[in-house]
Amino acid sequence: MDVTGLAYAYPDGHQALFGVDLTVPRGQRVALLGPNGAGKTTLVLHLNGILTAGAGRVAVAGLPVERAHLAEIRRRVGIVFQDPDDQLFMPTVREDVAFGPAAAGLRGAELDARVTEALEQVGMAGHADRPPHHLSFGQRRRVAVATVLAMRPEILVLDEPSSNLDPASRRELADILRALDLTVLMVTHDLPYALELCPRAVVLSDGVVVADGPTGSLLADTELLRAHRLELPFGFDPSAVPPPAP
Repeated sequence: MDVTGLAYAYPDGHQALFGVDLTVPRGQRVALLGPNGAGKTTLVLHLNGILTAGAGRVAVAGLPVERAHLAEIRRRVGIVFQDPDDQLFMPTVREDVAFGPAAAGLRGAELDARVTEALEQVGMAGHADRPPHHLSFGQRRRVAVATVLAMRPEILVLDEPSSNLDPASRRELADILRALDLTVLMVTHDLPYALELCPRAVVLSDGVVVADGPTGSLLADTELLRAHRLELPFGFDPSAVPPPAP
């Protein structure tokens, strides 16, 4: 994934990005950190063409994110939004997970296998016939991840994946994400979660990249955190946490 000189202004004139450069090699897990209004969501919405660049270039697996390639780009880049209810709208979990592959033309046994595979990846195969609104919030988030995994993406983008999760659900989701053989870009304010899961972090502030390096090193930089309104939990020492496996 390559972002070069990306600038973007919203129709109301608000300039959200000012020449962002970001390269994420295949298979890397990267945390995208920054205060509210930094441009993080604007950046990730360019990765599958929900927004298109005002200036600069975005490419996924060598394909420029342009109208001609959007179907393939959206197969390769899956976005899991912060609220799982934005992605779950069918009567059952199985139908939600099948929706994307079915729209792409899968049918019959091949579709069933794809749905089972995705639900097994997130530990929700036993809930396939339940209505999503009967599940806990953490379970709904895992099903939302499964709806994206069912498309077999190359890049998984997660917007605040740990928000509103209890400690057990946080751990369960972390275990799932660590087991995936995918490129992962995780937008989060949860700095300990970023440290636990992502060897690399990028700090975006006021629409520009202000830091890019090992997550533990960035979180140990108190001046960097203070300057960009990022806060660790009281008493949390990033140097005491072993770095995640790449």
